[in-house]
Amino acid sequence: MRLVIGLLLLLPILAAAETGYVTDRLMLGLHEAADTSDRPFRSLESGTEFEILSRDRLYAHVRLADGTEGYVKAAYVVYEPPAKLIVNQAQAEVERLTTELNEAKAAFAEPAAVIDSLKSEAATLESDLDAARVRLEELEEDNARYQSRAERYQYSLPYKWVGGAIGVCLVAGFLAGLWWVDHRSRKRHGGIRIY
Repeated sequence: MRLVIGLLLLLPILAAAETGYVTDRLMLGLHEAADTSDRPFRSLESGTEFEILSRDRLYAHVRLADGTEGYVKAAYVVYEPPAKLIVNQAQAEVERLTTELNEAKAAFAEPAAVIDSLKSEAATLESDLDAARVRLEELEEDNARYQSRAERYQYSLPYKWVGGAIGVCLVAGFLAGLWWVDHRSRKRHGGIRIY
């Protein structure tokens, strides 16, 4: 029983903590009279937020953010933000995200330029590497040809060298033969040359 009484006492406090909004209607009059039979002393735009102090089937007693209290027709009070307020919030969020996106693009512009220059440098280096590989293959083929030629002719001498050596030997042999003939002739004739 105490629990039921406690819950009944807490109901007005829980109801007072609700937040309400004016529906998508353009203006809603705020009245001093509980039945809204008097002239409204203030007009509330769609999306105006207020605290609901009490509510019955037809009327709601509300308090605005500035502390002003009054009565409005309950049929125009909703507990979800109206479309106008949602659109305004969405537009503000879009603007915030657009600004954030532009800042992010600006922040990534410099690294993107560095990345692009590094990519072009890498492409240049790769083409240089391909050219160096081709040149290396050509040099390896030349080297293999020269090694096979060196193996074939490792015990042979060049014709110029052989021809030069033969020429030197002939001249040296001819001169040695002349000297030998002269030496033998002088020995035979007592040291006198007879020719």
